[in-house]
Order: sequence, then C-alpha cells, then structure tokens
Amino acid sequence: MKKLLLTLNLTLFLCISAYAQESAFVKQMLIFPHQPQHVHGSSIVSLPNGDFLSTWFQGSGERTSDDVKIMGARLRKGENKWSEPFLLADTPNIPDCNPVLFLNAKGKLFLVWIAVQANLWEQSILRFKTSENYLKPGAPVWEWQDNILLKPDEKFAEEVEKKLKTLPHLTAGWAGYAPKYDDMIITASKDAPKRSIGWMTRIKPLLLENGKIILPLYSDGFNLSMTAISENNGETWRPGLPIVGRGPIQPAIIRKKNGDLLAFMRDSGDEPTRVHVSESTDQGESWQATRKTDIPNTASVELIVLKDGRWAFLGNDIENGRYILTLRTSADEGKTWKRFSIENDASRKGGYSYPSLIQTPDGLMHMTYSHHPEKGKKSIKYVVVDPTRLP
Repeated sequence: MKKLLLTLNLTLFLCISAYAQESAFVKQMLIFPHQPQHVHGSSIVSLPNGDFLSTWFQGSGERTSDDVKIMGARLRKGENKWSEPFLLADTPNIPDCNPVLFLNAKGKLFLVWIAVQANLWEQSILRFKTSENYLKPGAPVWEWQDNILLKPDEKFAEEVEKKLKTLPHLTAGWAGYAPKYDDMIITASKDAPKRSIGWMTRIKPLLLENGKIILPLYSDGFNLSMTAISENNGETWRPGLPIVGRGPIQPAIIRKKNGDLLAFMRDSGDEPTRVHVSESTDQGESWQATRKTDIPNTASVELIVLKDGRWAFLGNDIENGRYILTLRTSADEGKTWKRFSIENDASRKGGYSYPSLIQTPDGLMHMTYSHHPEKGKKSIKYVVVDPTRLP
C-alpha cells in the first residue's frame, strides 16, 4: 500500500510539474512556414501601438552567399498570425547578416546589421537605418541610412594586452615554433586597420536612463567583444574599451541592482565551453577580463532583467549542439538558476539558437529564435512565456 501511495504521489507530482511547464507558454508559432533557405539571427521589438516587428537574415547561406538579405515581418496588435515577410535591407552583391532592432529613448526605430565585405566576417561593416514612420502595416518607412564607423585607438591594444595577461596561463596549442594565441591577438590589436573593421552585431543594446546606448559588438577576427556607445540617442557612436578574454563573443548586457553592468557572452574559446561573464563599474566604458561561469554553452546567449528583479537567461546550455534551448531564471543575480525548457529535441538533429528576448509592459516575455528541426526546414519561431508561471 505504501509503495502504491508513493507511486501515485510521484505520478501526481510529475503531472503537476508537466502542467506547470506547459502553462507558462502563452503562445507559440512560426513566423513563416519552414522553407529551405537559411534563416538565422533574429531580433524582435515591441512597438508603441502594440505591434511586434521581427527581423532575421535570409538567403542561400551566410557570409559566402551574396544573396543574403535582411527580412522582417509584423504581428499586428490582437492578431494571431504574422504578416508575410518583407524586405528590410539589402546591400547589393554583399551578404547582409545579424540584424538588431530597437527603439531609442525618443521612440525612433533603429535597424543595425552587418554587410559582410569580401565574404569575410572580419571584414564586416556596421550599417544602420532609422525610422519614425513604422506603425503602418508592412515594412517601416526608413528616413535615414548610414554606416557606423568606429576608430578604436591605442588604448584598445593596451587593454587587450593588459587584460590577457591577467588570465590563467594558456598551455593549449603550444609549440616551440608556433606563435602563441595571446601573442597573436596582442599583435593584431596594434594594427589600426584590423581593430577598426569587422565588428558585428548580434544582441540588442542596453539603454540607460540618461539616454546612453550601449550596443554589444564582437569580432571573429579578434575572437572577443567590444561595445559601440552613443551619448545622443544613436546620432553618433564611439567605441568602448574591448571586453577581453579567450573567445567571449556576442555579449548580452544588463544592469545589476548596484548599478554596475554585466555581460554574458557565448564561448568561442577553449574547453570547457561555458558562458563567459564580465562586469563594468563605469557604465560600460571598460570591462573586467572575462571569466567562465558554470553554465554550459555552445551557440547562444540572451539575458534580460525582468520587472520583478529576476534575471532571465535564454540560450543553448549544453556541451555540444543546438538541440536544446533553455530559459533560466535567477532570483539572486546569477548565483543559482531554475531551468525551463523551450526546445528539447530528443533526436538531437535540430538546431534552435540565436534567440532574441524582450519583456513587454504587461510582464510577458517574447522571444524569437532560429527554428531548424531538420535539414532543409528552416524558420523563425515566436514564443510568448508568462514569467509568473515559471517554476
């Protein structure tokens, strides 16, 4: 009898847990049906009229395919179906990738992305468009387009060398006749043309109350990150000091309760693959050398602070692959986490990655991410989660 009661209690617990897991999902849908073209790197923004605008890049491939362009779609307030996709940006004969959408403090819409010159990530150029006429159906009406040209100076090289020397000694890949990893990065950082180009977008910026915008960037050439900073709502931009480590890329930046900034980054360095973290005590002007957390990581990171103070992390928290996408929440600023599964592909064949995550005034969390369940079937998925129902 005791054994039966234990079994019934366990079954009841699992049923309640499963129900709680499912009840947190408010909405799930593909923005467009699965199709064979490569679609990736989405971003989502909530507009003042209640619409949502999403963007992604689409084409025959990525950096080596010149037909790649920036596409978008709109979800009108109160509707349950996204619009037909429309064109947002296309640099002729050059791949366009990694779009990011955001509104500045004055309500102007920004689209920032990269044009991949010479089909090399490290030759990418930052581009942007702005619009104040974006509430009608279809694509926004763009009033301005330009490049974001950054000029990191000698302080960039000094910071790279200083911070790399604070990291633990690296023995991987050493050989008597082979250049060492750190030395190669230090040498490259002293090359003005190299440090002035190849900076790429991935995650939305952090907007501070004083109008300051901190746009996260990363470089495949340097295999580390940097920020572009604007003091005038995105009219002009300057580079912050680099976020230095061995492979910290694609930063997501938040502000802690004490006012300091924190960045979570994808791991593109040595094993074990873990989320990198760095902090800034001067509002994003400079950053600590990165250290690895205990969160496994292969492809994606996103991070926001919820209205109730919890942190929400969305990413591939596994040792390899992109078949699992997890939403984690922390009530103690990252000391401990609770996990909630967004995607868990038992076949391990699918890829679910590169998420964008926002929270709307009603408290709901909205996310988009690449949805690639199998070869030749690719879309962007839109999911809404109620954080009050999370375990």
